[in-house]
Amino acid sequence: MTHAPGQGAALLQNALNDNLYADLIVQLQKDFSRANVPLALEGLEANRVIAAITEKCYVLLMERFEDYLNLMYIIDVPEDVFSNMGAGDVVEASKAITGLILQREFQKVVLKRKYRT
Repeated sequence: MTHAPGQGAALLQNALNDNLYADLIVQLQKDFSRANVPLALEGLEANRVIAAITEKCYVLLMERFEDYLNLMYIIDVPEDVFSNMGAGDVVEASKAITGLILQREFQKVVLKRKYRT
């Protein structure tokens, strides 16, 4: 799971193309809520969703690190992926983490649809 620039936007475009965008937004909000990190995403365009998640990750990294770790656990981002990011620029880390979150949440939505009875 690596993050490339624009990966989040491409992933959201795939979700739109596959009619999974609404499910992805619901899954994101559910997991953020379970981590006690409220995040309102309803009605936002894809680029604003990315910005909102990135901003929330930035705040969590800077001010509420334990909540950040809890969120990563709830979303089920592999620890080795986000712990090996280094202590570089927090803005860039937030963008990379947003890509990881979107990637994992999209995977959950796809699997739920595939195995829905």
